[in-house]
Amino acid sequence: MTRIELYPTLDHCIESTARHEFNKLAAEYAKKGDAGEEKDREIVLLRCFLEEADFPALRGMSEPHLLKHKKVRFVLTDAGGLDYRMELL
Repeated sequence: MTRIELYPTLDHCIESTARHEFNKLAAEYAKKGDAGEEKDREIVLLRCFLEEADFPALRGMSEPHLLKHKKVRFVLTDAGGLDYRMELL
């Protein structure tokens, strides 16, 4: 099972955090030609998340906590398809 943890901030919402991670992994893949099986799964998982997630709703869930200076983590997994959840740290 592939697992990715994303930590949005007030400066970088969950969507921009996910895009940054996707772009970083894609650049590694392009540079090396083959990033390995796990990195391939991470790229696919992030792409699915970017295509399917309701980012306004996710920002609405996380922003109140971030405004209170609490840390938030989104955990993405591919257990039987895309699954993600927000955790308050």
